[in-house]
Amino acid sequence: MQHIIDDIEQLQMKVAFQEDTIESLNKALIKQQKQLEDLQFSFKQVLNKLQAIEPSNMADEHEETPPPHY
Repeated sequence: MQHIIDDIEQLQMKVAFQEDTIESLNKALIKQQKQLEDLQFSFKQVLNKLQAIEPSNMADEHEETPPPHY
């Protein structure tokens, strides 16, 4: 009978450890998801700013005439 009680106690300890591990992993996942969302938001802001920049008044490289020494 003591053997069964010991086995049950071991199983209870394993379950408690697994629950703690799952909770830790869940917290880490939530933190990473928040970081990902923040990075996506920042990336969209940077992208919008880059798209809002007016193009340069300089001609493209293929439109430029070569300098006189060529």
